[in-house]
Amino acid sequence: MPRKKQLGEVLKESNLITEEQLQEALRVQKQTGGRLGQVLVNLGYVTEQDILNVLEFQLGIEQVDLKEREISPDVQELVPEALVRRYQLLPVARDGNVLKIAMADPLNVIAIDDVRMATGLEVQPLVASETDINQLIDDLYGPRELVDNNFDFARTGAETAAAGETFNLDEFSQELADEAPVVRLVNSILNQAVQKKASDIHIEPQKEKVRVRLRIDGLLRKLMELPKQVHPFLVARIKIMAQMDIAEKRLPQDGRVQVRMQNREIDLRISTLPTVFGEKVVLRILDKSQVLLSLGKLGFLPDQQKRFEGIIRSSHGMILVTGPTGSGKTTTLYATLNEINTPDKNIITIEDPVEYVLKDINQIQVNVKSGLTFATGLRSILRQDPDVIMVGEIRDRETAEIAVRAATTGHLVLSTLHTNDAVGTVTRLIDMGIEPYLVASSVVGIVAQRLVRRICPRCRTAYRLDRDDPARAFMGLDAAEPVQLYKGKGCRYCDHTGFKGRLAIQEVLPITKALRDLINKKDSGNGLHDTAKAQGMATLKEDGIEKARQGLTTIHEVMRVAYMDES
Repeated sequence: MPRKKQLGEVLKESNLITEEQLQEALRVQKQTGGRLGQVLVNLGYVTEQDILNVLEFQLGIEQVDLKEREISPDVQELVPEALVRRYQLLPVARDGNVLKIAMADPLNVIAIDDVRMATGLEVQPLVASETDINQLIDDLYGPRELVDNNFDFARTGAETAAAGETFNLDEFSQELADEAPVVRLVNSILNQAVQKKASDIHIEPQKEKVRVRLRIDGLLRKLMELPKQVHPFLVARIKIMAQMDIAEKRLPQDGRVQVRMQNREIDLRISTLPTVFGEKVVLRILDKSQVLLSLGKLGFLPDQQKRFEGIIRSSHGMILVTGPTGSGKTTTLYATLNEINTPDKNIITIEDPVEYVLKDINQIQVNVKSGLTFATGLRSILRQDPDVIMVGEIRDRETAEIAVRAATTGHLVLSTLHTNDAVGTVTRLIDMGIEPYLVASSVVGIVAQRLVRRICPRCRTAYRLDRDDPARAFMGLDAAEPVQLYKGKGCRYCDHTGFKGRLAIQEVLPITKALRDLINKKDSGNGLHDTAKAQGMATLKEDGIEKARQGLTTIHEVMRVAYMDES
């Protein structure tokens, strides 16, 4: 069989090396160890690309470019890490009972047999650059030095760089690649998180390992697992970057740091929490280049956007955006401010924290330790001659009362609340102690929203909904009614999830005269809801179903976030 030939023999038959060069390489290999291919490259007899081309064209072994390849976690877990590192190989795809393996040496039949025995699958070897394989192994499993556990704190690089500065990770990964394995590991995790557009990184110590997960499009996905011994060095490095106390391990801590990577400014909000197996670390990633500052990019359907644009043209009153944590409320407020920002307006915000710096807008950050709360800050803002005020969140009665007073005295106030739907916001304000007549006179519009995952545009496919699918009842369809919906098949672009990015589903409620009359009469939420529906309000559920029909998201995504929001 041709594939059982040795690499040196194949290269010699292709006239890339001579017999003398082969013998010299074999002699060096015997002294230093390592793969023959790498020895030949180090001696300058061939290049990595020469070897790849020979194996592809002479032996028909497919070549794969790992720089353009993302490996699904499900595929990655098929091969034990020990085999991955021992043979310098990576599983890249599974097709039924066939596992495709990228190998630096695809002629290594022992490696192929070991993978076959470990996975129970047939193995199709592919050839890839050894440099690319080693880099991707470091990215997925951590640098080799950490896995070997053969370094001490003095050489981890955890204390490199002065506290308080902006960390340029584009430079760090090059400068400290040799002497600071923990720096390489942190940089690798951060770079992958930014590349995959993750919102959070979770570093979770467990009994025998450390699990690293990324929150992508609202759901957590495993990135890598590391040896337990790595954990203290990893936490120490992150704490020092964020100016946190590395000696304090019994109490939660918070910190922040600004880093530069991939030519972008990234803010990291860092939180530590002591658990039974050590400190869990969560890093919130605020990528300023990813914020949506245009209403047109928020995912409003045309009718909904028209209704919302009518609300934000108000010269005074309160506009509220509601939804659970992580539903994109702040992003909607930022886009709204950007839409109404003109040179003749004095716009002031008070936020906790300030997530993105907006041009030509005065932003204040809450500082509870120094006494600057939403309520005290809002009182001071009212003395600054504002036209538009944004309050990051109405958390208590005092803040609500000041915001309502501001809205009824000629200011446009934007804020957020945690409620399930638009109508429920009215009830929530009254429950907080605001008189119904003040709610009726101050609130001009409410937007309730949730985030759903967007179908990957590169692998989107249409399908017919099964007769017994629970989504039929959710959509109000009988078993026989045909309906075409969409889903993602999964591809490299979307990391084989079928989703890429997120969009909002919204319900927009302008407060009309009829609704104000009902609020003044302390009408029940049902009466408000029925009137709003009669005036054309589309509920979260209806908005989501329409977006599923248009192929923007899946119906099961809408059910996941809006199942309780029955119209």
